[in-house]
Amino acid sequence: MTAFQGFAAFLVLTVVCLALVVLTGMKHKRKPHYILVGCAVALLGITVYYAEKLGHDYDLSTAGMITPIHLALAKFTVVAYLLPVISGFMTIRDARHKKVHFKIAMFILFMTGITFATGLMMVMASEPIVP
Repeated sequence: MTAFQGFAAFLVLTVVCLALVVLTGMKHKRKPHYILVGCAVALLGITVYYAEKLGHDYDLSTAGMITPIHLALAKFTVVAYLLPVISGFMTIRDARHKKVHFKIAMFILFMTGITFATGLMMVMASEPIVP
């Protein structure tokens, strides 16, 4: 599997899994929600792995300012994935945290979209490395 194929496949799987996380969370289906959260985090890790491999196929410095912007957003977003996990545990203990958990989860999904968009812009603006 090439870096592009791996990235594309695991990105799609991650997005589908995140959609199911939201769906099960909104329908209050706790057990599948917890399992899907774990799957989404694992799939995100694999997606990041393939994104790193894909980055080796491009001279990212040729993309200009979008490269450091994307990399900063990507690092922030990956670390920020801890926030809905933490707020999820807080919600398990006290249901009053549900609204905050939902808002945090939506923020992380928004940041994931922004990170994807800047990554796409970065790759499109970069020169491919020809072996």
